[in-house]
Amino acid sequence: MKAVYWLNELNKDSLKIAGGKGANLAELFNLNLPVPPAFVVCADAYFEFIRKNKIDELIIRKTDRLDMQDSNALQRASDEIKAAIIAGQISEDVRSQIIRAYNKLCGVDLIPSIGEEVFVAVRSSATAEDLPKFSFAGQQATLLNIAGGEKVVKAVRKCWASLFEGRAIYYRKQQGFSQVETGIAVIVEKMVDSDKAGVTFTVDPMSGDENKIVIEVGLGLGESVVSGSITPDRYTIDKASLQILDKKIARQKDMIVRKTGGETQHVEVPEELQEAQKLSDNEIRSLSKFARRIEEHYSWPQDIEWAIEGKTVYIVQTRAVTTLKRKRGEPIAPSPQPFELAAALPSPEAFATAATPASSAVASLENARVLLQGFGASPGVASGTVKIVLNLRELNKVRDGDVLVTEMTSPDFVPAMKRAKAIVTDSGGMTCHAAIVSRELGVPCIVGTQQATSVLQDGQAITVDAKRGVVYEGIVAFEEEKPVEKKVAEHVALVTPIVTGTKVYVNLAEPDQAEAVAKQNVDGVGLLRAEFMIAGFGVHPKKLIAEGREQEFIDGIARGLRKICAPFHPRPVIYRATDFKTNEYRGLQGGEEFEPKEENPLIGFRGCYRYVKQPDVFRLELRALKKVRDQYGMKNLWLMIP
Repeated sequence: MKAVYWLNELNKDSLKIAGGKGANLAELFNLNLPVPPAFVVCADAYFEFIRKNKIDELIIRKTDRLDMQDSNALQRASDEIKAAIIAGQISEDVRSQIIRAYNKLCGVDLIPSIGEEVFVAVRSSATAEDLPKFSFAGQQATLLNIAGGEKVVKAVRKCWASLFEGRAIYYRKQQGFSQVETGIAVIVEKMVDSDKAGVTFTVDPMSGDENKIVIEVGLGLGESVVSGSITPDRYTIDKASLQILDKKIARQKDMIVRKTGGETQHVEVPEELQEAQKLSDNEIRSLSKFARRIEEHYSWPQDIEWAIEGKTVYIVQTRAVTTLKRKRGEPIAPSPQPFELAAALPSPEAFATAATPASSAVASLENARVLLQGFGASPGVASGTVKIVLNLRELNKVRDGDVLVTEMTSPDFVPAMKRAKAIVTDSGGMTCHAAIVSRELGVPCIVGTQQATSVLQDGQAITVDAKRGVVYEGIVAFEEEKPVEKKVAEHVALVTPIVTGTKVYVNLAEPDQAEAVAKQNVDGVGLLRAEFMIAGFGVHPKKLIAEGREQEFIDGIARGLRKICAPFHPRPVIYRATDFKTNEYRGLQGGEEFEPKEENPLIGFRGCYRYVKQPDVFRLELRALKKVRDQYGMKNLWLMIP
């Protein structure tokens, strides 16, 4: 039996031989993309192994009538099957084919080796994995930094055993796959000793916008990004022009690197790099070009893992994005319109019947207290009772309708994730396990909060707004946005709304007017004057500072801004910082003490000149804007300097 195939012998149609990952990797190789040298131990080798060792009979006995909701029984069945696979004997023919292929791989001197042996990654590639409609993210094993023929053989057997992790058994059952007929191939590829690594989506995984590319990256080996142990940098790129639309730079304190002997270790990131942009703009565009080419070849949005060693980019794997609403062959959906809210926002009545403590009162969004802010990773809004899970033994705490709160999920969490009404994690980005699986399950999810497990408490009622990445205290009612009724003159018959090339913005000053104005057919607020809100205090800001009442000023401005930004979200609200003239400031309580008398205040001490000379008041304004954007999640708030 031929047990080993090189990438040039396979292609994307080789699923039964090489599994999903192996077939896709071969396809990339055949496209002359930069793929690490690799071979595949085919699925037939696995089937021969379980048949000769009679493990197929054990699989049927242990899984046929297994209660998948019984976590303990599921784990016992998993342990027995895995133990049998680890103890089973690989035929001498298959063993020798694997060792010969590894020795041949060692002769490809592209990555530094130790003696004659090179480090390889041994990756599982199930035959039901990376299919267009299913995501088996992280369910089977990947073993890194393996060196030596015999160690590679052992690693292959461990990958075979990982096909029967409890989470994998559970998922196959839920998706209707046979436990005994699902095969697994194993990829053996040269390790990339990456300086930085990450994931590229050729669609915005949050909004489903197929006109964008999203890249997430961390320093060191890629394990930290895909595991969710760090919050990565995130860059958003326009797919057509490759223009960089947005950059979110995350601080990274430590990274995973490979030691000389092959083991991995966590080391501290040099201080000057901790808050620096991890990819250059040229690297971002280069990765985007690769991503666009791969998507065009597959004619479907892709989730692509890559690594950079020195100045060389390696594509490690690609798989179809499985969470899109459209079907293959349908036209690409246009970008979401400005008035769209998160998918499936529940009505106030739905919140009233939510599975939350009966004593929890329903609060309005305007009055809701923000507890946490992170990255919205799977859209939607849900309320429920917090269940904090710090280890796998606590998974059974999560019941239907609870909010799962944890540092980061792993594939073992999937049964509990399916029971949860929403998920909140301390770490992770848009491509971590929690994000990917939540999107597939349709469960609202917020990642990268940094402190959810310490701030939230077991049994606490919360509302998770994963559209904006905000966690609120208690039960908060979100109203679905209703379409605006457009009135036109009776003598004018319009088949479609008027569309112009010019954006129409309004000037606004009073927060109380925002809700009504936002219902009009406008593109946002072009000028929001700060003066009306500041005048509402009736007290000069410097007097508030002198009395130690800075937070009162910050909170008051933030409340007003939030009241305006919320009904317009995601349409932009452009806030013009304070432009009071000295005579206007003197009219406030304490103004005469802090303001000079000017002959012509109109061209006097005002605007940005004042900010430079007296930055203390401007600093309070900036803190208020930061609160609205970061804590309330209103990223549609922009700043204008007069």
